[in-house]
Amino acid sequence: MTGTEDGDDDALFVLTAALLTPAQFPSVLGDDYPAACAALGLEPYADGYGLVLGQDGTGARWTVVVDDVSLVAVAIASWDCGMEYDLSPDERSVVSALPGWPLAVATSAPGLPAPHDPAPEPGDPAPLAPPDGAAWGPAQRRLGADMVALQWNEWRARVGDDPSADGGGPAAAVPSGAGEAPEAGGGADPYDGVRRALKELGEYVTHAPPVGRVRSSFAGGEARMLRADGPGWSLVARTDDMAFVLLDDEPHEVLPVTRGPRLPALLEALDAMAVRPS
Repeated sequence: MTGTEDGDDDALFVLTAALLTPAQFPSVLGDDYPAACAALGLEPYADGYGLVLGQDGTGARWTVVVDDVSLVAVAIASWDCGMEYDLSPDERSVVSALPGWPLAVATSAPGLPAPHDPAPEPGDPAPLAPPDGAAWGPAQRRLGADMVALQWNEWRARVGDDPSADGGGPAAAVPSGAGEAPEAGGGADPYDGVRRALKELGEYVTHAPPVGRVRSSFAGGEARMLRADGPGWSLVARTDDMAFVLLDDEPHEVLPVTRGPRLPALLEALDAMAVRPS
């Protein structure tokens, strides 16, 4: 998963990439697309950006922002299919080069020093860095919701076969370390936090939130997977099933919201106003 240019300390040895668009952005950066852009000092242009993460010839970490979104999307799709793809953006597409990586990257370029932050120049921004995996806050809450969406079947199996009741249910734990298998857990009954999240979601339907607060993606058949965020909470839901809520005030807990009589209409309305990948 690397693209290289030889013989130049300024060349970027590409390790991975991500999209930064209204419908698909690293949720670690913010609750919505404008917030994610602001975290990188970017204007929230409708066409979005591609984020290319790699090392220069000295091993230093860099995040290169490009406006060639299609090129980055093709590279990511190829890598996801197990295919090689040399991601080498044209210099004319480069918007900015930021020190550090905002996401955790497990690989490194062969033949280079270990990844490290570049030496700062006067006036340089602080290097980007992924959030602390041992802490709990908005970034970790959003990452936990992303994990639930990716592992929906596993989390859904914990609730059982009777999704008829409305409201919050027993909590399960989100692990602090990325990629760990979830562990069953207990927790307080934070129904007020869940109700507040659902109330604010209902307000999204009538008063449009910042773009990207609600995102919809394919989930199989005619169902859609919804991801929504707000101040202190994140939601994951399938339009044909139930939802899960994560709260800043309840570290590492995943709170089920079973289908009941009211949730289907809310999810349908949210899906209708959500942004979708093109």
